[in-house]
Amino acid sequence: MRLKISYSTHYSFADPVTYGLQQLRMTPKTSPSQKVLSWGIEIEGGKKEVTYEDYHRNRVDLISFDAGTTSLEVKVEGEVEISESHGIVGPHIGCAPLWLYQRHTPRTRVGQGCREIIRGVSGETDLARMHALSHAIGAAVAYETGTSDVEWGAEEVLTAGRGVCQDHAHVFLACARNMGLPARYVSGFLMMNDRIEQNATHAWAEVHIDGLGWVGFDISNEICPDERYVRVATGLDYSQAAPVTGMRVGGTTESLDVAILVAQQ
Repeated sequence: MRLKISYSTHYSFADPVTYGLQQLRMTPKTSPSQKVLSWGIEIEGGKKEVTYEDYHRNRVDLISFDAGTTSLEVKVEGEVEISESHGIVGPHIGCAPLWLYQRHTPRTRVGQGCREIIRGVSGETDLARMHALSHAIGAAVAYETGTSDVEWGAEEVLTAGRGVCQDHAHVFLACARNMGLPARYVSGFLMMNDRIEQNATHAWAEVHIDGLGWVGFDISNEICPDERYVRVATGLDYSQAAPVTGMRVGGTTESLDVAILVAQQ
């Protein structure tokens, strides 16, 4: 399946920005089931300083704000060809060792809530247990937009009993790592069946299973990623795979508009 993606994020500031830097993780990864046909990033109100690959093999574009700007807009557009892989990404590659993905972060710390989820998970194989874990988290955490906090960790999500795709992924990572499996956060795009306009990117999780390699699990939609999913960035949690992270001096009052179009070509 060939997908066309358009992504625009626009920041407006009540007062000028004196200095600022942002890291953009917006370029899809190349894999056996994903081929980037074209991809471009345009910046208004700033400029690209350098492009590099981090230790998760994410392409990162470092941009700076124009001094005194009161707005910054990042526009991304491209086409990606996806083939069906039933969620299997394949062998682990790159400089980061697999054991790194068993490390817990503040967002994936395990407490009583995660342990209760894990106790209810069963299956004869690691793959079966991960499918059971995905369903258990989906049953414990209702998908509700606008009801969670971006800083929530897995335990806060389970206590609230609600959240979005980011929250589902963090709970899955916490539990999978506690069960002894390497797991990582994935950010990307998803083509919806009922619309092409969206206002947020998507997130899911991947776990490394012997004999298969990395396998994806979209807890929010209760499926393994198919040819509608575009993998962009990976990390130990949201903070390492977020589309945009950064800092600035000035520009104290901020408003943000995001527009995303994902459509089949």
